[in-house]
Amino acid sequence: MNNASDLVLSRQIEDLLVSRNLRGMQTVQSALEPGYFLRAATMLRDCKGTVLIGTGFPVADTFETDGPVGAIALYECLEQQGANPILVCGDPLASAIAADYQVYEIGVGALEHAAEETRLALADLRPEVIISIERPGLSECDHYFNIRGEDITARCACFDYFLRLANCPTIAIGDGGNEIGMGNIREAIAQLDIVPAVTCCDELLLADVSNWAAHGIITLLSKWQGEDLLAVIDTQKTLQYLSHRGSVDGVTRENTLTEDSLPASDGQQLIDQLRALIGFNTGG
Repeated sequence: MNNASDLVLSRQIEDLLVSRNLRGMQTVQSALEPGYFLRAATMLRDCKGTVLIGTGFPVADTFETDGPVGAIALYECLEQQGANPILVCGDPLASAIAADYQVYEIGVGALEHAAEETRLALADLRPEVIISIERPGLSECDHYFNIRGEDITARCACFDYFLRLANCPTIAIGDGGNEIGMGNIREAIAQLDIVPAVTCCDELLLADVSNWAAHGIITLLSKWQGEDLLAVIDTQKTLQYLSHRGSVDGVTRENTLTEDSLPASDGQQLIDQLRALIGFNTGG
């Protein structure tokens, strides 16, 4: 189904998305077999069933902007192609967005019940694909840690078991080494100054900002559909939507229209670069 040009495009996307090397993702990229964006997008290409999209990284007493912005972009793209996307997250994010999106809420600070909760959810939802985007991943000691090395287990909802117990393809996206999926490159991320996550996935996607990896997937779907699906993404608008509901920047911990301290214009510029890769006019 895929051809040589798809692999070339995938590799261009992969290199572009770690070109800033903000938290070492370019450094560890060689641990992945090239073509990982192509393989992940192929899982979603003809998907018409339920796609679970886990997101929401707790920061202070709320949630950060990185993760939900990309999750919403994927949600809307998959909905447009006829799939049934569901955002899986804990509070406060779950309550904040439940009026506008299909949401499946998972319990916060209930790690001891997470496996059983997940079994029930998977039996009920029967996903065709599961995606994790900027979800904290369990460490070797079964705790969650943020990029500063702080233990945030009490504030985390557990999405790890959705990937560990899945009987469908799984995709995980991360930008620092402490997210679900990073178990795929455990040896490589050992060199980073973080408490690494150990949960694995079928396809791990790396990016300087996790939101941007969602746009990388949508780039390939756009090429295959012959439609500029990236053109409708408005990073500023989504950031405003989340900000009004209490989001904060994951780096600064402030309620700003930023992604990991970067202005919305950086994310929009990245989208324009991706559009250019597939020949869509970006208006200069």
